[in-house]
Amino acid sequence: MGSMVRLRILSILAVVASIAAVCASVEAQKPVVAIEAPPTVTESHPVERPMPFAPTPHDKSQVIEYRSAEEMTEPDKELARSAESSIGEHAGFVGLEFDQGNNRGKWSYQQVVCPALANHLFLQFTRNNGVGDVSMFSASIPRSGDGRVRIIPILRRGYSFWSPAPVNALTISTFNHIRDEEHADHVSDWLGVGLCYASLTAGHRAVAFAEEEEAGLKYPTAMTPSIEISTLGGATMSFTDVWAAEHPMEWEMEFDGKGKLLKAMHKSEPVATFTKVPEPTQDAPGKPIPETGLDVAKPVSETGLDLNPKQSQ
Repeated sequence: MGSMVRLRILSILAVVASIAAVCASVEAQKPVVAIEAPPTVTESHPVERPMPFAPTPHDKSQVIEYRSAEEMTEPDKELARSAESSIGEHAGFVGLEFDQGNNRGKWSYQQVVCPALANHLFLQFTRNNGVGDVSMFSASIPRSGDGRVRIIPILRRGYSFWSPAPVNALTISTFNHIRDEEHADHVSDWLGVGLCYASLTAGHRAVAFAEEEEAGLKYPTAMTPSIEISTLGGATMSFTDVWAAEHPMEWEMEFDGKGKLLKAMHKSEPVATFTKVPEPTQDAPGKPIPETGLDVAKPVSETGLDLNPKQSQ
């Protein structure tokens, strides 16, 4: 009796095990479906490119003005006097003989008014000892006191320093320091910045727009001021300085995205001129031909014979 019960239990267990094995095999054959997580949505923002200058058309109001020492305002005169010793010290470092003996009285200066860099007083000093012996440099004085006096050497006794001032690496570095000291809360006018750099380094007032001359009505052909804004940040500006129509200079300046001047180039540009043709005048009355007794309508030989006898008949 006990053995039969045991056999029945074993049979039941065997059947259960067989059913479990079959179920496991069926489950193993079912495809496995992976549950994917919902995609993550990321918000995209447009990449802002640094722009050192606003991409606006050139501003003809950005004109560099030169003022004599007498024409300067009283505050500017006082600021120039307070910086006199510092200017002399910096000029002496580069051998400009600004403070040596009687040389001081031979120097004259005028103010360079740059609207684009209004937080600085700019002076241009000149000593002219005759043809071939001219010395010149520009000086910048911060108006707010946040900065220091800086000079840009241009000529020393008729010769350029190291390399021409407009393309000199030291000149470019000095100009970048001046712009840093501006602490401007707005983007400077690009053409005004370029004209200011040209005026401080070339030794004369840079002019980008030619004016019609009264005598001769000459119109110099020059490059229209332009600026190219890079998609990677930065800008390149170009203009022609037509201060002297006989010898205009083509300028190109490259800036990075933060407005730092990287490279400056200038070269002479030939200019074609056009002269207005004078208005035509009325013809003066002609003089009558004197009578000679010969028929001028007929060819006549030296002997007076008619060379066309058929036509004369």
